Amino acid sequence: MKIIIEPLPPGEDEQIIVRCNEIPPELLRLLNSFKTHNNMLTGYRNNQIHRIPPKDIFYIETVDNKTFLYLAKDVYESRQKLYELEEVLANSDFLRISKSVIVNVSKIKFLAPELSGRLEAALHNGEAVIISRQYVGELKKHLGI
Repeated sequence: MKIIIEPLPPGEDEQIIVRCNEIPPELLRLLNSFKTHNNMLTGYRNNQIHRIPPKDIFYIETVDNKTFLYLAKDVYESRQKLYELEEVLANSDFLRISKSVIVNVSKIKFLAPELSGRLEAALHNGEAVIISRQYVGELKKHLGI
């Protein structure tokens, strides 16, 4: 693969052009990270509206029909449904790991086996989330293990 970086004439917009016969999943994730890097999610806390970069989110969880964004130390409520956030964050480091949780795979410190085929993911913020048995295969595929 050849990578070419060219300076732009003044006033011209930056762009990324990919020429290939087939886009590997790793390249698709990388390209999507460029797109979602500037996309911010909206979180609500203490009657305030916050703009949250996806890279700061450790995991997203739905509890009692409310969706929450968990960061290193803060928790925000989202007005979007889990499936909507899953679509927005598709082809990035976010992956559904149960019916009610999406995790930022880049925030996983280590995985540990649990009973009946489940895994526990320890996150860099000290929290842990359970990966349901039906989602373990997709996580392993995403991680290349």
